[in-house]
Amino acid sequence: MGAAAHFGQRMGPPLGGSLLPIAQAAAPAVYVLGDSLVDVGNNNYLPLSIAKANFPHNGVDFPNRKPTGRFSNGENAADFLAKKIGLPTSPAYLSLTGAIPPITGVSFASGGAGILNETGGFLFKQAISLAQQVDYFTVVHDKLVHQLGPSGAQAHLSNSIFLIVFGSNDWFAYFRVGSIIAKQHTPQQYVDRMVSTFKVLLKTLYGLGARKLVVTGVGAIGCCPIQRKENRTGECKVELNYWSAKYNDGLKMMLQGLKSESPGMNYAYFDTYGAMINLFQNHETYGYTEIKEACCGVGNLNADTPCTSLAIYCPNRKNHIFWDLYHPTESVASLFSDLIYSGSQQFMVPINVEQLLAV
Repeated sequence: MGAAAHFGQRMGPPLGGSLLPIAQAAAPAVYVLGDSLVDVGNNNYLPLSIAKANFPHNGVDFPNRKPTGRFSNGENAADFLAKKIGLPTSPAYLSLTGAIPPITGVSFASGGAGILNETGGFLFKQAISLAQQVDYFTVVHDKLVHQLGPSGAQAHLSNSIFLIVFGSNDWFAYFRVGSIIAKQHTPQQYVDRMVSTFKVLLKTLYGLGARKLVVTGVGAIGCCPIQRKENRTGECKVELNYWSAKYNDGLKMMLQGLKSESPGMNYAYFDTYGAMINLFQNHETYGYTEIKEACCGVGNLNADTPCTSLAIYCPNRKNHIFWDLYHPTESVASLFSDLIYSGSQQFMVPINVEQLLAV
């Protein structure tokens, strides 16, 4: 039975929004690999991880004010992108506990995860690295082959969207005070290692049938509240931003090369860095009045602690860019998801997701 025969299956209601019948969905599935920007609850199942968000005030704007493990006041980019495609949010892989994965996709994303295996453990004791997420996808791939047959699985995966959001934590780890990683690599060597590691794992995904990749660059992470608070003036950390941008340059070149050597592969790259700088510079145009301070937290820029039930949170989340010391508000996640889906080449190269779906 081909993948198209399964297109019409509804896999339960979406989170916080209406859903087209899946027969009308623009893709059969969304598979998510990434970090806390798109984690929908995998870290709830990691006993050692200190990167958790399954407690208030996280989720204060989520349906039923439920903290789900999303590092957000509400939904994140994975939710918004799935909705635009016409699918329910892909559930956290670790929540499936051996059940047959839904045909509409799975999320492997894990708060604190990095492209490099050591990143998550170094920062947060435990996270699911990119390599481990690819290993988990291999398990799902094999189950799909069993469910749909080899040609059905191939058709399903070649039309599915693979959302891949990585890199920020690797740079937080590199520039962490006393980082052993910085003693072992110059920043340029680290860029090269990140890019080459990423390429190997993307080739593995390609070998497993992934053909439509949505890859995000690293944002202007030197402007997160936790980084700004270390400058007395509250300005962004220049060095962290500089190397994030240099990494993005290497990532874009790698993706061009990968496409040229991978028949049938297409990708949409989101310039998260440029989108963030544009947002800071034109924040009032977009309706934001607070660009430095976290909505939820304690102390200087509300960035001395993560968002917990003991923290205070702002009454108006829609005018803040940052929800907590690292993460954007639901409002910014929605804005950036709009750009990813249908944005111009100012931030989406060579094509956006809407165009990728049509390829």
